[in-house]
Formats: sequence, C-alpha cells, structure tokens
Amino acid sequence: MNLRSAWRLAVLLALASVTVRADERAEEWITKARAALGSEEALNAVTSVHFIGTLETTEKVPDKDDPAKTNERPVRLAIDIIFAKPYRELYVLRSDKVTETTALDDFDGWLRRVEAGHEDRWQLRLLSPGQIKQLRASTWENLSFYRGIEKRGGRVEYRGEAEVDGHPCVILYFEHSDAISYTRYFDQATGILRKTTTESNEIREEGSVVVNGVRFPKTLVNKPANGPVATITFDTIRVNEPVTTAMFAMPTVPNDYTATPVAK
Repeated sequence: MNLRSAWRLAVLLALASVTVRADERAEEWITKARAALGSEEALNAVTSVHFIGTLETTEKVPDKDDPAKTNERPVRLAIDIIFAKPYRELYVLRSDKVTETTALDDFDGWLRRVEAGHEDRWQLRLLSPGQIKQLRASTWENLSFYRGIEKRGGRVEYRGEAEVDGHPCVILYFEHSDAISYTRYFDQATGILRKTTTESNEIREEGSVVVNGVRFPKTLVNKPANGPVATITFDTIRVNEPVTTAMFAMPTVPNDYTATPVAK
C-alpha cells in the first residue's frame, strides 16, 4: 500500500468512527427522550391516538372603513385528529360555517370541504404526492416516539447542543426525505422535548396529559415562518380506541364526479 492509499484509508476509517459515534449518541438521547414519555412497554403498545380539542388563530379581513387595509380577527375551530398505525390519519376542522376533513389512507390522500346546511354538496380534492408524503411523515412522528425512522428509509442524526429558554439541550435531526425533516431539541437533564422546527414551522409543547402510561402535550403552539400563530389545546386524548380502515377511506362520489388534485 502506497502512502496516498494509506492516507485515504485513515481518513475513511476516521469518518466511519465519527458516524458510528454520532449514531450512538442519537440512540442514547432517543432512549432518554422516550423514557420522558413513558415506559418502553407503554410506548410500544400505542397503535392509535385520537386528539380532540380546539384550534385558535387569527385571520386577516378587509377593514370596513378602508378596503385597502386589513384587520386581524380571532378564529376558533373545533379540531379532531386521529393517527393510526401504520399510515392513517384523519384531521378534521369544524366551524359554524364549514367542516374540512383531510385524510391519509396509506398511500392515498384526500380533502373534503362541507358547508353547513349543504351536506349533500360537498367538495372533494385529491392530495398531491408531496402532501401524502408529508402526512405519512406526520403519522410516523406521532406514533413512533422518535425510534425506527430508518425502517421507513429515513435517518436520525445527532447535531450537537443548544440552549432553549435557558435549558441546555441536545439537537436530533430526523430526516424523512430531502424535503421533510424535524429538528428536535431535547432537554439534557430530563429528555423532555423543548422545541421542534420543520422546514416552515417552530412548534412548542406546553403542559402534559398522561394516558395509558404515555405522556402527551396538553397544548401545541405552532409558529410558522409566514402566517399567524396557531394554538391547539387538547381537551381529550384517547389511546388505542377502536378504529377501522373505513374511517380513512375516500368518500363515495357520484359516477360523473371528477376529483381535482390539490396544487402542490
């Protein structure tokens, strides 16, 4: 072996050592983060979670006196979210005027909008491949409790340390694809999740509720890079309630109806 080949081999071995160490540290902190949520037995037993609560945000509306201006007004919606293994999700928003349902049924996704008083004339849209991938990642994130992303073709990476609101944290990067990732900040002392960032959002958890031995957040605060803050408060959380695949299946439509894909 010449000198150049020996140098290259040394570099490769060093890089491999760093990668293995990073993977070990990621697994170490995943174990601690899971312990902050519940026992391994309790976490592994979860097959579905049903969140029921309210979503509060704001929307911009034209000013009554000056149409060129806009004012913000509060919006309060009822919200239902069901996650079921392996990849099923139902997300329902209700106001006094409209109900909007977004669903993932494994590799299929759809959105239905129904105006109050016109339940027989609902609108249906098919979700794009990108939106379906996002929902699949979201379902995994809510049911897997940080472990096993490699089984779905993703990866987790230890990315050092940072401080969040005065708390020393470690950073773990969960990558589902080039376009979908979650960067999570876990408290070094307790393993509690302090903050999550995605490509477009910062998410904070407040309070907690323990159901079937698993700790869930009481409130989620979503701060998008562009747009109003949305606060979701859960009044009820149900674990492993009976769910059927029919709950996530696309609604039956008339033979002459053509569903239109949602724009990416």
